Amino acid sequence: MTPRVLAALARPTIGHLDPAFQGLMEEIKAALAELMNAPGHACIPLPAPGTAGMEAAVMNLLEPGEVAVVAVNGQFGERIVDMVGRAGAEAIRVDCPWGEPADPAKVEAALKGSGAKVLAMVHAETSTGARSDAAALCALARQAGALSIVDCVTSLGGSRWTRPSGTPT
Repeated sequence: MTPRVLAALARPTIGHLDPAFQGLMEEIKAALAELMNAPGHACIPLPAPGTAGMEAAVMNLLEPGEVAVVAVNGQFGERIVDMVGRAGAEAIRVDCPWGEPADPAKVEAALKGSGAKVLAMVHAETSTGARSDAAALCALARQAGALSIVDCVTSLGGSRWTRPSGTPT
């Protein structure tokens, strides 16, 4: 580890009620906006396991009776299906072999005419190591008028992908 990281780890923990926490949170939000190439957008870190972030997205974007298409190619895709069900929404599963990327053709077919509000996927499926083409899948969601929820716990900051415009992130 770098000396900077080691020094940061050696500092006392700042609790969420500490006045210094607000400044730290603003610094982290700005860094996330830069990392996600989302200037002017709210990037809010959740101090919890990655699954909590996915659950927050699913529960805040889906209402009972709405439809979500979920690409499933590993254990964390399965978790998303469960979350969609707990939200009272209908999950349309796009099952792909575990260990392989989500198949864009299958996702496109599932989105077509589904009325899905959301397409949910895992960018780099932690349980198998398979990395799906998030840019292509998000483009399909946009074409279908759906929002994208992307679990990128194991890929954020570590994988480079290209937006549909061809610009690398």
